[in-house]
Amino acid sequence: MKVPILLPNIFNHPFTYESDIYLKTGDYVVVPFGNSKITGVVWDEFEKKNSRKFKIKSVLKKLDVTPLKKTTIKFLNWFSEYNIIPKGMVLKLVLLSNNAVEKLQKNVYKNFDINIKQNSIKLSEEQKKSLKKMNFSNQKFRVHVLQGSTGSGKTMVYFEALKDIIRKDFQGLILLPEIGLTGQFEKKFIEFFGFTPAVWHSGITKKKKEIIWSGIANGKIKVVIGARSALFLPFKKLGLIIVDEEHDQSYKQDEGVTYNARDMAISRASFENIPINLITAVPSIETYENIKKGKYSISKLEKRYQNASFPNYEIINLNETKLEKQSWLSKKIIEKVNFHLDKKDQVLFFLNRRGFSPHALCNKCLNSYSCPNCSINLVYHKNKNNLLCHYCGFKSSLKRTCVKDGDCEFIFSGPGVERISEEVKKIFPSKKIEIFSSDTMNKKSSSNKLEKIINNEVQILVGTQLISKGFHFPNLNCIVVVDIDLSLQGHDLRGAEKNLQLYHQLYGRAGRTGKPATVYFQTYNSNTKMIDEITNSNPNVFLDRELEIRRRNKLPPFERFISLILTGENESKLEKDSLNFKNFIEDKINAKVLGPVSAPIFRLRRKYRVRILIRGSKSLNLQNSIAQLIAKYKFSNGIKLTVDVDPINFN
Repeated sequence: MKVPILLPNIFNHPFTYESDIYLKTGDYVVVPFGNSKITGVVWDEFEKKNSRKFKIKSVLKKLDVTPLKKTTIKFLNWFSEYNIIPKGMVLKLVLLSNNAVEKLQKNVYKNFDINIKQNSIKLSEEQKKSLKKMNFSNQKFRVHVLQGSTGSGKTMVYFEALKDIIRKDFQGLILLPEIGLTGQFEKKFIEFFGFTPAVWHSGITKKKKEIIWSGIANGKIKVVIGARSALFLPFKKLGLIIVDEEHDQSYKQDEGVTYNARDMAISRASFENIPINLITAVPSIETYENIKKGKYSISKLEKRYQNASFPNYEIINLNETKLEKQSWLSKKIIEKVNFHLDKKDQVLFFLNRRGFSPHALCNKCLNSYSCPNCSINLVYHKNKNNLLCHYCGFKSSLKRTCVKDGDCEFIFSGPGVERISEEVKKIFPSKKIEIFSSDTMNKKSSSNKLEKIINNEVQILVGTQLISKGFHFPNLNCIVVVDIDLSLQGHDLRGAEKNLQLYHQLYGRAGRTGKPATVYFQTYNSNTKMIDEITNSNPNVFLDRELEIRRRNKLPPFERFISLILTGENESKLEKDSLNFKNFIEDKINAKVLGPVSAPIFRLRRKYRVRILIRGSKSLNLQNSIAQLIAKYKFSNGIKLTVDVDPINFN
């Protein structure tokens, strides 16, 4: 018999093989490909119209793995079409290092045995109402949004929903936006359920991944907590998907295969015909629009858990309280912080900038250090005593021969969290201080640091946006936003939405256990409209206005954006190819083609970058048209095309 086998590579079609073994759709097999052997999956259709002549090879082996479900295959086909990604590359997301894991001994799954304990956590009446609404029509596909302010107990509500699913012998998937959240979240899960979930992200070992992958495929493992990639695990009996912090931009995968994990999770739930819950304090603009249209149901938690009060906020006008030279903290702020420290409150200084300073400038020749691979400045990290590119990872020591005489004498422009931390240490020398950023919290020691923070062994935190993402610090009752004006810079079409979500999340970190709490905003801007918006307990006021602006200007979610990024090492060849490609597609699709223009970060990892933006109707016909045109166009050698459907970042 002839069978179509999809292989995890760049091809957009399965290959035809002969088989003496009885095979059905979804079976994992080993086949010869070129001079090697490769794992593939029996697909649901043959390659269409192939004029090539080739010798049909035979399947070597059928693997002892639970077959990939037909509904999952249909989802993967749709995923390929929607994101304009070859089917083989989508299959690669499912497989483990291009392999499937055959059935393992039963005892390897013993750490994940289900034994749901009785816990003492009681839901409030508001939580019970939300749960009831969430569980309505739970036997089939529907999208439910649970919106609640930070500290309102959203996690407990969806834990209860998940408990019901597990008891019915289904599997559950909880997606988190950041790897750094999984440690604390896992502890919360164990405390509630009494058993250990499988945790899935890029940081876990190969051996553990093999156990989890196999356990998911054969149904032995019931719950997975994971980052984006967990969405592609081969679940045998998936019953519920939960997307925590659904608004978070980290769900967008920008490297390699580009996709939005939240949107793809909704699609997977649709193909599996199972419910999905989106959890948020401030919905994304797309989610909010679907709520308004009635496509998504919603329940709300208006009160904080155990009736804890929301923080107050206070504006520190820097025009009235001047900063000292080389200082970023006003005297008024120092007074406020001392007041909180005397009350044994934990304090957070927030600045969304990693490192010590974003600019290193020679005081003699006035030249600055920029990345040799990317068209951006290097960031000075004092703790490591080096200059670092936050895009390609290039490192350099702070030593350069000056064009004028001797060595360069550097001055640093603008603060990062390290610089703020240094100033804080001088002002509060007796206090234990920790920097909370991706540079300090992605190491093995991060769980130990978290414990110390939770136990109030750390009095002062200096953090970036990472700290706003779901962490619970019971003693945090004072937050200082060092430079709110920094957030107002830039030309990102989603800038206002991102700010609302970021600061609403940050605002909610304080006062979670009932003690009075205050958020202080340092600003030179006398117009405090943005601060009023981000501290408003009802974010829908902002979202309604933002939606109207988007509607008038035909911006997402009312039109589809597709970004085509062309990269190459030869600048003139890239510009020529980009223009030719734009002319080739422009009159062949029913959409507006904008560009080509240089990307804001024109050079990245030694390659020049040019963007073409397509805007048109929200229909798969647009993606299909673009995919066909890409297949027909012959790019010059060295030119690479990346397709980003529904882009979030425009760097």
